[in-house]
Amino acid sequence: MPISSPYPVLTALLAAATLSLGAAQAMAQTKWRAAGNFAVEHTSSEAMKLFKEEVEKATGGKFVVDLFPAMQLGGAQENVQGVRTGSIQMTGVGMAFLTRTVPELEALSLPFQFSDRDQAFRVTDGPIGAEIDRRIASKGVTLLGFMELGARHVTNSKRPIRTMEDFKGLKIRLQPNETHLASFRALGANAVAMDVKELYSAMQQGVVDGQENPFSIINANRYFEVQKFVTNTGHFFDFIVVIANRKAFEALSPATQKAVREAMNATVRYQRERAKIQDADAVDEIKRRGMTYDEVSPKLVADMRAATAGIVEEVKKRAGADLVARVLAEAAKP
Repeated sequence: MPISSPYPVLTALLAAATLSLGAAQAMAQTKWRAAGNFAVEHTSSEAMKLFKEEVEKATGGKFVVDLFPAMQLGGAQENVQGVRTGSIQMTGVGMAFLTRTVPELEALSLPFQFSDRDQAFRVTDGPIGAEIDRRIASKGVTLLGFMELGARHVTNSKRPIRTMEDFKGLKIRLQPNETHLASFRALGANAVAMDVKELYSAMQQGVVDGQENPFSIINANRYFEVQKFVTNTGHFFDFIVVIANRKAFEALSPATQKAVREAMNATVRYQRERAKIQDADAVDEIKRRGMTYDEVSPKLVADMRAATAGIVEEVKKRAGADLVARVLAEAAKP
């Protein structure tokens, strides 16, 4: 037989207080959903685990991040829209998926714009990055950082790409970025915009002949199963842009905003270092998996540069001539 408390009123009050405290603690906790488009093995997905750990530790568990990598919350376009509307608080997407919303980002999308990753990040981590953040504020998002997606290379199922003639007639999937699409049309390819979530099946079924991506993506997404040839064209250097819903970010306390930014800065540094290693390893892996690898010739690079040289004038119209000029000037600095 249970023993009744001699102080039933006090017991009831203590129980109510405990419940109230638990409810208050739950109310004090802020929870964000962070969507990702990349495979769980990709460096960006790995890095977001670090972000979650760092920001939750810095805030004493008052700010919690739930991670949804590998397109669990939809494709890149859906994730961008989700962040803009607030149904998702945060995402990291290939920059191309933001350029139709924020055309200023096309100033960072020119063919053969950056000679290497160090040059690319010197531009994004300086005044240009701050300017981009100011310009996208009106779109309902806050810029948190630029991770590395990497240099992009062409694959296809038809033939090796060794000369400009080899591009002709190939149906190549591109990201929905006007600069990227125009560049491949200038090369003679049939450029098709498509979300990455549709790409594997499109190549498998022959809807498209090929695509272009960093080596790490080609490997992680197992494109070697449906593609035969790869050439290290390195025609674009691409970024993963990490954004947050602006209202959600500004609703955080100054201390939590600081914790988010500091945790993301550490995350970006970690991801870039890991990306460098993963990209190099991926080249060996896709060769081992049976892809025919061709080293791009200096002549092909020169011909591709010449064919796409006029793209910059169109980008100036969409992104702003002043911003394009500033990006090119920053990239040219030693």
